[in-house]
Amino acid sequence: MTGHPDCPGFDDLPRAHGEVTCRGRIRVSPEDFRVDEILGFDPTGQGEHALLHIRKTGENTDHVAQRIARLAGVKPMDVGYAGLKDRHAVTTQWFSVRLAGKADPDWRALESESIAVLRHTRHDRKLKRGALAGNRFRIILRGLEGVCDGLEARCAAIRAAGVPNYFGPQRFGHGGRNLQEALRLFADPRRRIDRNKRSLYLSAARSYLFNRVLAGRVEHGSWNRGVEGDAFMFTGSNAFFKTDELDEDIQRRVEALTIHPSGTLWGRGDPVISGTALAMERAALAQCAEFREGLERCGLEVGRRALRLPVPDLEFAGVEDSACELTFSLPAGTYATTVLRELVEFDPQGWPDT
Repeated sequence: MTGHPDCPGFDDLPRAHGEVTCRGRIRVSPEDFRVDEILGFDPTGQGEHALLHIRKTGENTDHVAQRIARLAGVKPMDVGYAGLKDRHAVTTQWFSVRLAGKADPDWRALESESIAVLRHTRHDRKLKRGALAGNRFRIILRGLEGVCDGLEARCAAIRAAGVPNYFGPQRFGHGGRNLQEALRLFADPRRRIDRNKRSLYLSAARSYLFNRVLAGRVEHGSWNRGVEGDAFMFTGSNAFFKTDELDEDIQRRVEALTIHPSGTLWGRGDPVISGTALAMERAALAQCAEFREGLERCGLEVGRRALRLPVPDLEFAGVEDSACELTFSLPAGTYATTVLRELVEFDPQGWPDT
């Protein structure tokens, strides 16, 4: 990512497991990158919303949602989905359609070479953004070159310790475009702008600040251990707690990957952290006043995000010469690219925003 004089590129962010010695290619074909959405709830089987489980290949999420709306004869706003999925992939995801007082159309009419309806049922509410438990990935890396003998060992190290929970390059847009737009917004907060784009640009700015904080902790060696004044988050939860003492119990829970040190998602509000943790965060963001003050003026409230991302089910398998397969699951709001970059070098440029 670019767009700010001291904004490091995604591949320039420090790695936690040492420099990689292997390079590979990602998404040579859509079938090489498979993502299966893990729904965060069980459908009720009744209600005014149809739920569709769809497998799509080379299809944009928004375009599929528009096709669903046309078939159902509803407005686009009546179609919901939990998250955008990469067009250059084979993905399964859920869509909701508000059909108040209407029967289901023949969903088979959606099907094509690139779209398959796997299941449809009913639910009592619209599917909203973020209503996911996570995603399951199956990724094939091709054209491996360099010293790749250590990939399986690196996978084992990641299973044991996790990876830094960076926001991925797709958060920032091609060439850091979303950061540049955020700076334009901060310069003129009253500028009329689409609500979704405004949210996208503000999220990019906040993610940039978080990545700077996390990069500092990786360089310090404390991204996966607590320092004095830290706030800790629970695995699989946005809840956090502050402790005044790093006792043996805290250290044991951090080592067991049940709690994690956290970093600030910038916005209005007093810092939760103190002491060493606060001093390190201030040092990392000392030259970022334009972003910090802009986010506060735009009304964002302060939040927190875990510095560490556990990947306990990461598996490695050889496929053929110069190729391997990786499978793993991640919670919603985290990025497969943050796992891949600890294993191989790859070109993140042009990574789709969706």
